[in-house]
Amino acid sequence: MIDPNQLRAQLRACAPGMPGWQAFENACIAILTYLFTPPLSRPHIQPRTFSGIDRRDAIFPNRNHEGAGNWPHLYKELDARMVLFEFKNYDTTEIGKDEVNQTRNYLTAPMGRLAVLCTNKKPNEAAHIKRNTIFSEEKKVILFIGPDELIEMMSIKERGEDPSNLILDLVELFYIQHE
Repeated sequence: MIDPNQLRAQLRACAPGMPGWQAFENACIAILTYLFTPPLSRPHIQPRTFSGIDRRDAIFPNRNHEGAGNWPHLYKELDARMVLFEFKNYDTTEIGKDEVNQTRNYLTAPMGRLAVLCTNKKPNEAAHIKRNTIFSEEKKVILFIGPDELIEMMSIKERGEDPSNLILDLVELFYIQHE
């Protein structure tokens, strides 16, 4: 049985920067697995492309193509066959347009057009502008979530509600703020 309080503690204990990058990634994957599997399938961790050039942090297959719910909706709206999660645990470096662009490059047609950038701190203005440009040009949606959102989704699940409601809320908020 997974203890949500232990997951929270694990996330909060992550040191920023290089000393804590692996712990941050592991904590995020554990939390996302707790939150979303099922209905999403268990994640592929650190999968590489055939050539080995690209390595994505975590991919959760979305096999929910039919029916009601947020994941079938996101599958239809954004072709979210595979939900990509990238993790950034920075210390002094800002989370900017380069990190967003890297995430965009991982969103190939078979993957779909939805990615989530899990960060230990808020992305800067250039990151927000870049994701707007990416959506305008390619209709790819890149969401930003941090520890507060991960913890909020755990609370949502503990109340017996669907934590993916927050993901859908963030997509809708992105649409509202997009310019």
